[in-house]
Amino acid sequence: MRLRIDGCAVEAAAGVSVAAAVAAAGAPARRAVGGEARGPLCGMGVCFECRVTINGVAHQRGCQIPAAEGM
Repeated sequence: MRLRIDGCAVEAAAGVSVAAAVAAAGAPARRAVGGEARGPLCGMGVCFECRVTINGVAHQRGCQIPAAEGM
């Protein structure tokens, strides 16, 4: 399936989480206050390090949301 990450079209395997698709694309999930790349740690929605904006909605836990065509 095709997703857009930071405005770039990327391919993602069916059934993966948004966090997995972001990681596979080589993009950091978000940036820390100091500018450092941050990414998912726990992969089960506890740490909140995978928060991303999906379709204009901020602070969604990417590890808990299945990637879908056109996101």
